[in-house]
Amino acid sequence: MKVIYLCFGYLLFNSLASYANEVSSVPAISTITQMAEDVIRKKIQLDNNAKLMITPQNLEGRLVPPRCFEPLSVTLASDREIARNNTVKVSCNTPDYDYPWLIYISVRVEILYPVAVAAEVIAPGTLISEEQIQIDYIDQYSLRGQYFSDTNAVIGTRSKRRIAKSSPILGNQLCFVCKGDAVSIYAKTEHLQIKTLGEALRDGNIGESISVKNINSNKQLEATVIGIGEVEVRM
Repeated sequence: MKVIYLCFGYLLFNSLASYANEVSSVPAISTITQMAEDVIRKKIQLDNNAKLMITPQNLEGRLVPPRCFEPLSVTLASDREIARNNTVKVSCNTPDYDYPWLIYISVRVEILYPVAVAAEVIAPGTLISEEQIQIDYIDQYSLRGQYFSDTNAVIGTRSKRRIAKSSPILGNQLCFVCKGDAVSIYAKTEHLQIKTLGEALRDGNIGESISVKNINSNKQLEATVIGIGEVEVRM
């Protein structure tokens, strides 16, 4: 035990001595929060059309930092992926204590995507027009299901249910082809495309398979919805 004690004392003395000629200063709270924000920002890969909002915990009036020897150590408290709420560890060596100073800061992250939302209340059965939709930025954690980043993608579709004002417009709220609608039926081969008219026998969204009736032959076909009022059959 005596040997261990002496070794520890020697290391502690050397540790303190290594800072003897260093100048300490009190870090500004704004510096601490900015460094915490920077640590989060470096870990995020952002899509070109997305917006990023990083909000560190407000430390004003809640924290009096001690004198620190530079540099401050600022790291994520865990190795997990960046989430909505994150924890950053800030520490430094200080002449005020015999041990490093350490705090944890909560940092909130919001990644916002451009989304087509209802500019007004949209009633069921409404043929959606340009005036009824707009683009807003919505937090990714609030988005569920198929959403649209381009208003042109939903203009001309029909609402299947009530859509509240400012709510994202989702694929399951719409029919790109509605039951009873007149549709254009396309049949394609490598060298040929045939177009004829038909009637939708049920609602369908992009990529869904629905039954349609060929107006000319009165024949029922299985077709895939490829656009507003458009379906495609396999040859």
